[in-house]
Amino acid sequence: MTDQTIIPRHTISVLVENKFGVLARVAGMFSGRGYNIHSLNVAPSHDPGLSRMTITVREREDKLDQIIKQLHKLVDSLEVVDFREGDHVFRELVLIRIKADKETRPAIIEMCDIFRAKIVDVSPDKITVEVTGNESKINKFIALMEDYEILDLTRTGKIVLPRASQERVGE
Repeated sequence: MTDQTIIPRHTISVLVENKFGVLARVAGMFSGRGYNIHSLNVAPSHDPGLSRMTITVREREDKLDQIIKQLHKLVDSLEVVDFREGDHVFRELVLIRIKADKETRPAIIEMCDIFRAKIVDVSPDKITVEVTGNESKINKFIALMEDYEILDLTRTGKIVLPRASQERVGE
């Protein structure tokens, strides 16, 4: 068993100014210090001048503390939220293209119904499905679809917000 299987994943949210080069500076901070990004999601926030980066890492607590300190120091970083504590809403989205002929299509559609997945594209021999949920739900759906031959797959990585009733941790 490697260290990576023992160390849990941690999620950090960084609100940054939506400027040229910010992503490169954040990625450079990680690579320059030898930290690995497990997943990274960057998208505009409610303010068009700001973007939210949701970064998932698998590092020990001491390294995680260093990452958070370094993110606070970045020039364009306005807010860093550490999601190790508190109550949060986590979601991930996956688009998955599955081989689906006349015989397998009904079973795939039934699985989609059970998982509340949305069929977003259909052809005579393929179905493309959108699944949203927590990591466990996504992984279970993917595992079930492996029986039907996955042709293509893409994941957003985890996105997160604190529950409305919670104050943000790390401010």
